[in-house]
Amino acid sequence: MILTVTLNAAIDKRYVVEGYRIGEVNRVKECAYVPGGKGLNVSKPAAIYGAEVVATGFVGGHAGNYIEENLKPFGIKSDFYHVEAESRSCINIWDEVNHVQTEFLEPGFTLTEEDFQGFMEKFRGLAKKADVVAMSGSVPKGLDGTAYQRLVKIVKDAGKPVILDTSGRLLEMGIEAGPTMIKPNIDEIRMLTGKCCDDIGDIIGAAKEIHERGVEIVAVSLGGDGAVVVCGEGVFQAKVPKIDAVNTVGCGDSMIAGFALGISEGLPMEEILRKASAISAAAAMREETGFFVKEDMETILPKVQIRKME
Repeated sequence: MILTVTLNAAIDKRYVVEGYRIGEVNRVKECAYVPGGKGLNVSKPAAIYGAEVVATGFVGGHAGNYIEENLKPFGIKSDFYHVEAESRSCINIWDEVNHVQTEFLEPGFTLTEEDFQGFMEKFRGLAKKADVVAMSGSVPKGLDGTAYQRLVKIVKDAGKPVILDTSGRLLEMGIEAGPTMIKPNIDEIRMLTGKCCDDIGDIIGAAKEIHERGVEIVAVSLGGDGAVVVCGEGVFQAKVPKIDAVNTVGCGDSMIAGFALGISEGLPMEEILRKASAISAAAAMREETGFFVKEDMETILPKVQIRKME
């Protein structure tokens, strides 16, 4: 079972408009509502692939009920900690005329330490049942930089692998607990190491530094140039074939899903990275965030180039 953690779950609302005009009435051509938050954008592709997935975190109010109800069609089991306040919404406006995307992200509710203690008690039981845990995204107001650090420790105490995908202070403090894997981008790895990371050699050197600090797998996303992984098996680079990208939002989360699947299956790193890269690329071919078609992934999979660099 793959356990995903979304501490700041949301309803993602996508509006399609023809010409977005500031300060004027804009009529929406199309709209779609889906459960969102980075952790849930990991849950969906993992479930599409066929894995058993349990989603946890915080939800609240009628919006929280909507999030849970709309995970069911994906086959995702919900086991959230409930609060009274309403879960947030995140609005994505796509302008078909100017090909510009605009986002409005609500901050969400404020949690107390008592809320977090209650969640951690639930989380301890869930972590024991999981094959791998993936925790992603921001945290609600009221939680400090130790939030993920404490959750990583719970998973490690349960003897299970844990993937941490966040940023800023949360990432900086989270890696002190030694998660199994992180997936920083270039800016994040610069922040963690203080290195310039202007070329592939610098990036690998920075990833090795973090690996030596106790993170088993450091996967650095390079956007269209694929990804580099530093781990106990060596240094690997993945390059994906050119695709017709429709929506790249959430592709990093789809890659995390691929890593979680590969780790849960006990695959060697070369195959884990190939699977993660193919799922991420397949997700970019579809308009809905956190969604891919298995046939697309299976077509891309043999075309992903994996090179062992060291």
